[in-house]
Amino acid sequence: MSEAHGSPGPVTADDVQEAVRSAVAFLRGAEAADWDAKAGSLDWSCWETVEHLADDLFAYAAQLGPRGAPSDTEVPFVWRAERPGAPANVIFADRAAGAAGLARVLEACGALLTAMARTTPASVRSHHVFGASDPEGFAAMGVVETLVHLHDVAEGLGLRWEPDAGLCDRVLARLFPDAPAGPDRWPTLLWATGRGEIPGHARLTRWRWHGAPRGEGVGESER
Repeated sequence: MSEAHGSPGPVTADDVQEAVRSAVAFLRGAEAADWDAKAGSLDWSCWETVEHLADDLFAYAAQLGPRGAPSDTEVPFVWRAERPGAPANVIFADRAAGAAGLARVLEACGALLTAMARTTPASVRSHHVFGASDPEGFAAMGVVETLVHLHDVAEGLGLRWEPDAGLCDRVLARLFPDAPAGPDRWPTLLWATGRGEIPGHARLTRWRWHGAPRGEGVGESER
């Protein structure tokens, strides 16, 4: 539910850990799949989408690391795309390691964000391209990226993926406080990220999340 209808509680490092654990288990159960298949409505392959997800988790963890750095810039890693139209990443998985290696890369990057979300003081504010956020905000972003990109991958592989409703509820309250209330939190999260329809609400062609700390402003994303 949205905060206007009562908060389900904060998003925590444990939520990041659980989301990534579930995603890794899913990937390990699909090792024989066609990883070059298109990932749902994205223009990326399933392999590229998981690499992008791992890169997101790594980048969010990295943003929480520096102290006293400029508050309006990202950590200056070099991002590159392996082909035109592919996601630009710092993190890539060795194709020779196969799907099992891809899952390990995701697991490692998820562990980095889990650790940073757990140990970074709540007072810290770090740069995000759509507005500064706090450790809970970066944790929530990592959870949303994990859940919705696994949805994209599952669609591409022809498999079923549905995360815990309580986890969806917490990230909706943190990042999408204006999302419709109701019992179907996973469909609502997919709707809020432009990936589906819910009764009375058409599919979004543009969407945004509120990454700023609670009560401090608005951040946004449109991917």
